Amino acid sequence: MASITLDTPAGPIDALLGTPTGSGPWPGVVVVHDAVGYRPDNEAVSRRIADAGYLALTPNLYARGGRARCITRVMREALTQRGRSLDDILAARDHLLGLPECTGTVGIAGFCMGGQFALILSPKGFGAAAPFYGTPLPRDLDRTLAGACPIVASFGRRDPLGIGAPEKLRRATGARNITADIKVYPKAGHSFANQLPAQPLLRVTGFGYDEAATADAWSRVFAFFDEHLRT
Repeated sequence: MASITLDTPAGPIDALLGTPTGSGPWPGVVVVHDAVGYRPDNEAVSRRIADAGYLALTPNLYARGGRARCITRVMREALTQRGRSLDDILAARDHLLGLPECTGTVGIAGFCMGGQFALILSPKGFGAAAPFYGTPLPRDLDRTLAGACPIVASFGRRDPLGIGAPEKLRRATGARNITADIKVYPKAGHSFANQLPAQPLLRVTGFGYDEAATADAWSRVFAFFDEHLRT
């Protein structure tokens, strides 16, 4: 796992790059972190993606200014669907495309807030999108998904932020004829694929890590990515 400097329209930021072992080239995956931030959990996420044979690049969306201010700004940009965060993610896509180790196809995966960005940017030059509990879903979902790439989405039924979200996403992808694999894990809540601090408290509030759901979701994501990014 390596920390790199990523050039973006608003100036350089730091990013985390995971590279598979062996000889490439490999498809790439831009990883968009959740509201908590991009370390240390995303080191494990990047390692998982790299071990599956993909270049994994996670831009630090909180690289500019104080943490509280960054969180507020980035979440506002997810809501309005414009701003520096979107440019940072697209810069990560372009960085991967410019690497000789990349095959020229790039997917996007995101968690919580990052899942929202994965849906918002699914029409923007990605080969596949994997939102993990990207709830609440982006506004005007039908318009947002116009021209979207194939989507593999994972939700927890116990997610207090995701009530009705899987069905809404199914309707929107169906209406747009977007290839989609959408699954709900009945015993999982929000953040089920992120190992965040204070797990006992998180589980009480409908959040928390679920190992079985995480393993199954990643198995689906990699099968989906293999189909849409390796061809």
